[in-house]
Amino acid sequence: MAGTAAPVAATERRVRSPGLVHAVLALGGFAIGTTEFATMSLLPAFSRGMGVDAPTGGHVISAYALGVVVGAPLFAVAGARLSRRTLLVLLMGWFALGNLASAFAPTFGALLALRFATGLPHGAYFGVAALVAAGLVRPEQRTVAIGRVMTGLTVATIVGVPVANLLGQWLGWRWGFGVVAALAALTVALVLAVVAADRPHKDASPLRELGALKRAQVWLTLGIGAVGFGGMFCVYTYLASTLSAVTHAPGYAVPIVLAVFGVGMTLGNIVVPRFADRALMPVAGGLLAFSAAALAIYPFAAGHLWSITPAVLAIGIGGALGSVLQTRLMDVAGDAQALAAALNHSAFNTANALGPWLGGLAIVAGYGWTSTGFVGCGLALGGLAIWALALLVQRRRPLH
Repeated sequence: MAGTAAPVAATERRVRSPGLVHAVLALGGFAIGTTEFATMSLLPAFSRGMGVDAPTGGHVISAYALGVVVGAPLFAVAGARLSRRTLLVLLMGWFALGNLASAFAPTFGALLALRFATGLPHGAYFGVAALVAAGLVRPEQRTVAIGRVMTGLTVATIVGVPVANLLGQWLGWRWGFGVVAALAALTVALVLAVVAADRPHKDASPLRELGALKRAQVWLTLGIGAVGFGGMFCVYTYLASTLSAVTHAPGYAVPIVLAVFGVGMTLGNIVVPRFADRALMPVAGGLLAFSAAALAIYPFAAGHLWSITPAVLAIGIGGALGSVLQTRLMDVAGDAQALAAALNHSAFNTANALGPWLGGLAIVAGYGWTSTGFVGCGLALGGLAIWALALLVQRRRPLH
C-alpha cells in the first residue's frame, strides 16, 4: 500500500474527478465526525436509557476514543497488503456495522464494547483517505486535498451533530447511531462507485509500515499534534458550561456558539491548506502561535457573548493544524505512509484526552471555567516547542 501514490495518482487522475472523490471521502469523515461529537450531546439521553449516571455514561465516549488510538496503527499495519480502495471499503463497512450494532445495544456493557469497536477504523480511514486524496492532485496541492477530506469532519460539528441530536430527542438516542450507520453505508457504496481500483505496492508489508516508528521526525510530528492540539479540546469540552456559568448566555445561544466553533474549523481547513502547501512547517508554527494567542485571549473574552464568539471562532480556525500535520507525516514517513497517516488521528485523540483532563484539574483546583484558556495556551506553546525541536533536528539531519 505504501509507496504507490505516484502511479495510483496518474491512473486515478485520468479516470475520476478529484473533486468528486474528495467529496465522497469527506462524506465518510462527516459520518465519523457526527458520531464522535453527537455522542457527547446524546450523553444524558443514553445514560438515562441505560440506567446509569452521566459520569458513568461518559465512559462510552472514552471507549470510542480509546478505540481510535488502538485501531489506527492496528488497521494500518494489518491492511498493508490491501489496496487503498479495498481498505477504505472495509474500514467504512466496519464503522457502519459498529454504529448499527450500537443502535441495538441491549445493555450498557454491550454499548461500551461496541463503541470501542466502532472507534477502531476511525483513524485508519482518515489516514488512507488522506493518502488517496493527495494522490489525485499535484504535490503542491496535497494539503488542500487533505483539507477537503477533513472538511467533512468539521462540517459534522455544524450540521451532523445538531441533526443527530434532534433525532435523538424526537425518536430516541438509538436513532442517532442509526443515521450514522446509514451515512457510512452510503459512503461504502459511493467509494466503490467513484474511487478507481488500485493495486498495493509489490513490496508492501506490515514490517515496512512499522518502519515509520523508527523515524524521529514521525514521533516529533505526532508530538506536535498530541500536545499542541490539546488546547483546543481543553476549551471546547467545557465551552457550554463556560457559556452558562460565566457568559450567562441564554439557552438558545449555546448551540449557536458551538456551531461557530465548527465554522472556524471548516474555514481553517478550507483556507489554511492553500498556504501550507507553499511553506508547510512555517504554517504549522504560525498556527500554533495563533492558537496560543486565541486561547490566551479566551478567558478575558468569556464575560460577554459578543467577545467570546469571535474568540471561539479563532480557536476553531486553529483546528486546521490537523491537515497540515497530515501532510508533514507524508513527508517524513518514507515508505511507511499508511501507518504514519493513521497515527495522526491517534495523536489527536490523545490530545482529546489530555486537554480536557488538564482543564478539568484546573477547574477542580478552583481556578474557574475560564482557566481552560490558560491551560490550552500552555499546551499550544508546548506544541510550538516540539515544532521548534523538529525544525532543529531537520536542519541537522535534512529529510532528503
